[in-house]
Amino acid sequence: MVRRSTKRLAAIVAALAVTLLLAGCGVTRGDDPSGLHRLRMMVPNSPGGGYDLTARTAVKIMEDRDITGRVEVFNVLGAGGTVAMARLMNERGNNDLMMTMGLGVVGATYTNGSKVKASDATAIAKLIEDPGAIFVPADSPFKTVQDFVAAWKADPSTMTIGGGSSPGGPDHLFPMEVAEKVGVDPKQVNFITYDGGGDLLTALLGKKITVGTSSPGELIDQIEAGQLRVLAVSSEQRVEGIDAPTLKEAGIDLTFANWRGVLAPPGISDGAKNDMVKALEEMHGTKEWKEALAKNGWTDAFVTGAQFEQFLKDQDNRVASTLTELGLL
Repeated sequence: MVRRSTKRLAAIVAALAVTLLLAGCGVTRGDDPSGLHRLRMMVPNSPGGGYDLTARTAVKIMEDRDITGRVEVFNVLGAGGTVAMARLMNERGNNDLMMTMGLGVVGATYTNGSKVKASDATAIAKLIEDPGAIFVPADSPFKTVQDFVAAWKADPSTMTIGGGSSPGGPDHLFPMEVAEKVGVDPKQVNFITYDGGGDLLTALLGKKITVGTSSPGELIDQIEAGQLRVLAVSSEQRVEGIDAPTLKEAGIDLTFANWRGVLAPPGISDGAKNDMVKALEEMHGTKEWKEALAKNGWTDAFVTGAQFEQFLKDQDNRVASTLTELGLL
């Protein structure tokens, strides 16, 4: 009897141990311990910016659709995303961390002299592309992009242009390419960098800069509220919901696209990487994500695997060559 009771107790203890182990794995969907219950999403600039909007939109959909458990979103500011990028790299092997990023972070790693490159991290997914836009406060004297360009060409030094990314990022590269197209020396462009769309908005509304460059989706609420006016967008076609011509329509032969994606630390397990990719693939397939694309003027550009890895390497080369041409490297 004692031996049988001892065996029964051992079986109960073993079963309890398995139960506790599964609970520790945070099973959130059926019996599949995906590990995504503890997931955190790092945003490499201030609240209100494009990375922040993209991260919080994707995370809300994943939570609401029970694709993941609750995901912590947190912002790490500094040096155009370079501080966050360094933290991501220092989290080597951390299977529970992702970070939104894009062209701005790629550019910042070069202009801030970082040895870390986006292509050194674990590539998870490219999510979207979106155009650049030229913004002014609603009471700006510039009613059209031609008005602004005429004043810019007359005296570049008096036109202050703000962007929500560091030199090398999309909000910087975009006006530099516009300058080249309209006959303004890029080296004479008076560019002021802000750490994300939130800070850029404050500067625009506070009249600290003449114009701002960003993506339309970052400032859509202020556009719809009539606080900001868009002079032009850099896409091939007009952006739905934005009353502004394309640069080509305005006589400036240029298109320009920003992009955003998701990275993870280097050295994570294959299982963790696959779980992250699968979660974003499921998110990408939802109607809520399609609605977010339309609302924010984003273009669906979903890519994973080797294709995204190669894309990151190509972006490194693109930014390095452009900054070299501008004399910034």
